[in-house]
Amino acid sequence: MTRLGRPGLSDDEKAEVWKRWHSGESLSDIGRALSKHPASIFGVLRLFGGYQPAKRVRRASSLSAMEREAISRGLASGHSMRQIAAELNRSPSTISREINKNGGVARYRAAIADARAWERARRPKLCTLALNDRLRFIVASKLSQEWSPEQISGWLSITYPDNESLRVSHETIYKSLFVQTRGVLKKELQAHLRTQRVFRQSRANNTRGNARGGIIDAISIADRPPEIEDRAVPGHWEGDLISGSGNTHIATLVERQSRFTMLVKVAGKDTNSVVSALARHVKKLPRQLRESLTWDRGMELADHKTFTMATETKVYFCDPQSPWQRGTNENTNRLLRQYFPKKTDLAAHTQAELNKVAKRLNQRPRKNLGYRTPGDTLNDSVALKA
Repeated sequence: MTRLGRPGLSDDEKAEVWKRWHSGESLSDIGRALSKHPASIFGVLRLFGGYQPAKRVRRASSLSAMEREAISRGLASGHSMRQIAAELNRSPSTISREINKNGGVARYRAAIADARAWERARRPKLCTLALNDRLRFIVASKLSQEWSPEQISGWLSITYPDNESLRVSHETIYKSLFVQTRGVLKKELQAHLRTQRVFRQSRANNTRGNARGGIIDAISIADRPPEIEDRAVPGHWEGDLISGSGNTHIATLVERQSRFTMLVKVAGKDTNSVVSALARHVKKLPRQLRESLTWDRGMELADHKTFTMATETKVYFCDPQSPWQRGTNENTNRLLRQYFPKKTDLAAHTQAELNKVAKRLNQRPRKNLGYRTPGDTLNDSVALKA
């Protein structure tokens, strides 16, 4: 049986690939989560042209695996096809066709017959372009003239208003171009598209309006209370990721009043990895130090609601392209480059090593704190608040 996608990815893993891709994770993040090379993830996505294949299901009228086992037992016991059909409440012709398609009475095996039936069920239905030669020729000729699929679809509807057979949606055209397993439109026609994408993201399957398009229910920094802005009370943090080679990252958290720093090891940049790692560390803080967190618009905190529920910490998001709104965190990240230069593998550092670096920063006196240390400043603030 031919495997779809690169070797080493099971059907369950492929389903996980599509789920994570549509939630906004990068190829590297998906590969890391599944312990696969990003090229393997890319292979699955490209094979289907960016369109998630429909989930396979058996027709309600199809013979089940248990029924095929009953047929096999009946044949072994010498029962006739009519007897087997009566036992299964099936038509004798159904049983006859099933047996004849799978080696006859002497060679029928239930497991093999069921596997063959499942494989046949995988064949995709022919699309409109595959069934209509004239329509396919028109579409191909217009594509070769650099018409977009949407232009072709709209032109067909007004040029042939009374001919339903000469109608096709632009998504069907895109699918026929990018899903080459359909064997309908030649791959060379992709070169005539204005955007030279490797595969297509359809409206149904893309991530616009979801993870990649924006953070759902994000609370703007404009709604942040004034006491956070003027650093009047402790417990308000700024956060970000610093990046290294091989798509590796470290999460940084800086308390606004004291400049106290925490470093968090994250398995990947996907929101599940980042949110779970941040929540574990923030929950170790006293409750009075878990008031708020301000983050940029990075999708690593798309699941901010889970973080808030786990830590009781409110999350605010900066305006797009406004790093100065997290100035304390940006300055701290520059200090951290002394310990974590750019283009180094950040995954090589353990959490214990990150804690040592954070301790070094927290024990260094700061001019903006009157040459007191962030650690001492935070301890005094907590004592006063208590």
